[in-house]
Amino acid sequence: MSDILQFLQQRNSSPKLTHPGPSGEEMEHIFRAALRAPDHARLRPSRFITISEERRAAFGELLERCLLLRNPDADQAALAKARNSPLRAPLLVVVVVKVTSHPKVPPIEQRFSGACAAQALLLASEASGYAGIWRTGPAASDRTVMTGLGLAEDEEIIAFLYIGSRNGAAKVIPPPDITQFVCTW
Repeated sequence: MSDILQFLQQRNSSPKLTHPGPSGEEMEHIFRAALRAPDHARLRPSRFITISEERRAAFGELLERCLLLRNPDADQAALAKARNSPLRAPLLVVVVVKVTSHPKVPPIEQRFSGACAAQALLLASEASGYAGIWRTGPAASDRTVMTGLGLAEDEEIIAFLYIGSRNGAAKVIPPPDITQFVCTW
């Protein structure tokens, strides 16, 4: 088995991340890999917003405000979780997709392209010596969060990717039984 296949078969998410995160130069290479996602008609539907350093706290404040708008009865624990969630990693990458009208590329295919870009970004981060985790939750579909991030009306959030150095050992996940997921027609 090739090293690349072995790498792909062992990748897993890391919920515990710490400093350092990737440098600007490393992120340039990671974004180049992410932009190689399948993209019918070369619409280039994906774009990325990075949030790091003190901007993570500002994003946490936005998430807290938006949670209160969605749920005015949110308790202090939920508000603190929203406010502190961006601090879980040195870098957040918001994967955004622009959904356009196209005669051959339906909106769902454009969203799938954005999801592929998010996965490629996670894989490229891991290949660069970092780790990450993909999170969404209600904030990802909250139009007020999208507006706060500067998204246009035809743009949507596909993922919040938390990127940094793995804090602790990688989880050992047993390989799935392929026969449970593959059949011949």
